[in-house]
Amino acid sequence: MAVSDTLSKVSPPRASRGQYKGLALTVIAATQLMVVLDATIVNIALPHIQDALKFSTTNLSWVINAYTLTFGGLLLLGGRAGDILGRRRVFIAGVLLFGFASLLGGFAQNGTMLLAARALQGIGGAICSPTAFALIATNFEEGPERNRAFGVFSAVAGSGAAIGLLAGGLLTEYLNWRWVLFVNVPIAIAIALAAPLYINESDRQTGRFDLPGAFTSTLGLIGLVYGFIRAASKGWGDTGTLVSFVIGAILLLAFLLIERRTSQPITPLHLLANRNRTGGLVMMLCLAAAMFGIFFYITIFAQRVLGYSPLKAGVAFLPISVAIIVAAQLASIFQARLGAKPFMVGGSVLVTGGLIWLTQTSADSSYLTGVLGPTVMFGFGMGLIFVPVMLLAVAGVALRETGAASGLLNSMQQIGGSLGLSILTTVFARAATSKGTALFPDFKAHATPDQLAEFGKTKQFPVGTSWANEVLAYGISHAFVIGAVLAGVALLISIVVIKAKPGDLPTEAAGVAL
Repeated sequence: MAVSDTLSKVSPPRASRGQYKGLALTVIAATQLMVVLDATIVNIALPHIQDALKFSTTNLSWVINAYTLTFGGLLLLGGRAGDILGRRRVFIAGVLLFGFASLLGGFAQNGTMLLAARALQGIGGAICSPTAFALIATNFEEGPERNRAFGVFSAVAGSGAAIGLLAGGLLTEYLNWRWVLFVNVPIAIAIALAAPLYINESDRQTGRFDLPGAFTSTLGLIGLVYGFIRAASKGWGDTGTLVSFVIGAILLLAFLLIERRTSQPITPLHLLANRNRTGGLVMMLCLAAAMFGIFFYITIFAQRVLGYSPLKAGVAFLPISVAIIVAAQLASIFQARLGAKPFMVGGSVLVTGGLIWLTQTSADSSYLTGVLGPTVMFGFGMGLIFVPVMLLAVAGVALRETGAASGLLNSMQQIGGSLGLSILTTVFARAATSKGTALFPDFKAHATPDQLAEFGKTKQFPVGTSWANEVLAYGISHAFVIGAVLAGVALLISIVVIKAKPGDLPTEAAGVAL
């Protein structure tokens, strides 16, 4: 008996298309929410994770990168797995893997265990996120019904960051940082139990997996990110740093060669032939780098320098999420009339301005001048850019490749965030080290014996002291210089490369969520 026949006999019965539509959408949307909010819910807990597991600020960035690299690198493979093996089956497997990894992360006793769990979370997210989106097509009729489902899905994904900030603050403050991971476990179990009851299975398609392409791209990116982060502590001339860059570059070159020669590539390279699509993808790569940097560094700044509690820090970040949502709605309303270019140029100007403002961060910065103003400006600019970039990603793409095109955009966002955060971290570390060296004589002259003893153990100024605050703020301000440069590149692309006219955009971004 064939394996497929055996699986079909043990699989739960298919849900009827006319029944339980609301419950089916709830299950699908809940999964996307769980995956999307995981980045921001962990961001709020970063200072507490750092203290508990003894991360340096430089290595702390791996808590984010371990998740985003595996998620972004394997996202397209996860979507292909759903097409070939059955979307519901793969969806449930991804959800359970995500929940299991969250459980492991919650029990982590050291940094290595946490990073391994975060990487495993990313793999689970890469499996269940694209299949969650694809299951909308399986369970909802084409037309108004499916469009409404896509609208709910996008709204949930778009609000995930804000929900994650609040949930992370509440859980960290009233329980502890481990619960930002534990919270996923009951949600994952509930989704896995409900999915067979309310969600239809898709028809399985013929095809094969581009495993060489998926793994060479993911490992190549990990090599580059490791190289940047190692350079932050060991220097650019370090053998390990150089070897990491060389290995990363070789693997990425191998990825391109594989994609050109395989009959069913994970990334159809011909999609990059369209200048508007490619320009939008590069813009997303650059802007995601800056966005991840803001959530990472300003979260630490708010809690370390401003002294905010986790909950207060979560609330303090809500305006950026509101700005993104409001601006995205405005872009959605007026894009058909004005086209993509005005929003992409205007948004890039605001994003660049916000990042230039953040380069002025100092230990004396207040919430209003140092956090609220620049992050709202940045968020509004990003909101203007999101919708037209999404639409350009799928404009003119054959229906069978819409999933690959939208997946490519989502991958660019995750990969750009990882690479960007590692580059910003390298600049942060070098600037912070320089500032710490300059402040050390004053620290040595005025520190208490306990503070001197703590410095002897950690080689860092004690947290909460004026010396530590100055070093942190100085490093952050220099890191955002790179963020502003990347935003400037995005602005240049929006002016020179993007040539889209109003009629070039599809009426809906079927396939791409915020």
